[in-house]
Amino acid sequence: MGLITAITIFVLAIFLGFEIITKIPPTLHTPLMSGSNAISGITLVGALIAAGAASTSMGVLGFLAVVFATINVVGGFVVTNRMLAMFKRK
Repeated sequence: MGLITAITIFVLAIFLGFEIITKIPPTLHTPLMSGSNAISGITLVGALIAAGAASTSMGVLGFLAVVFATINVVGGFVVTNRMLAMFKRK
């Protein structure tokens, strides 16, 4: 796949993602954040594979990807925990 094709797909994905997110009502944002933990988990596995690469630059980028994916997963679980706490009886 050529570079121009890859950039075009990336830009179209950005616009599509932005349009989808802006059309979702605010009451559904928290459940969607909870659901995105599975995707972040898959990203974390890919980041671990990249971190174990032979080259130094790939190892550094993989490590950064592991850190950011971990922050995303933990943040998602914190948001989910807060959401579930709203529905508990006092």
